Amino acid sequence: MYIDVEYPENRGDFYKLLREQLALYAGGESDRTAALANASAVLKLAFPQANWAGFYLTAGEELILGPFQGRPAVTRIPFGAGVCGAAWREGRAQVVEDVSCFEGHIACDCASHSEIVIPLRGEDGTIWGVLDMDSAEFAAFDQEDEAGLTASTEVLRRFAS
Repeated sequence: MYIDVEYPENRGDFYKLLREQLALYAGGESDRTAALANASAVLKLAFPQANWAGFYLTAGEELILGPFQGRPAVTRIPFGAGVCGAAWREGRAQVVEDVSCFEGHIACDCASHSEIVIPLRGEDGTIWGVLDMDSAEFAAFDQEDEAGLTASTEVLRRFAS
């Protein structure tokens, strides 16, 4: 059962609580789909500015849509395509203040204006998926969010295989 929490304004405290919430609702689960479903729900609740929060998982040369919260989305993204594919190809987070300025952006929700994508790595460093969050606000995510989300999603590392 989910217990409502109030996320603090202080970013350090915010990300500490987010990591605790992800560990509580996803970290103890043995099934990857169930864990990522709860993680996407936690993220959507923690980020009221997000209109989409979820995961894409690697499968060969594609990212396949995983658990998410938001409007229906593109189900398959080729390696290197869009913001998610760029994060996978480059092996680094993507923080996009205005998606209309990102060449090759794949629009899932035309209301989205900004996006952050965090690669998810296994113990060996291999990328097994990405966390994708969109917002109807411009510049809704920043470098502090990149660092905080990267650290927070480490509780999901064991789902790499």
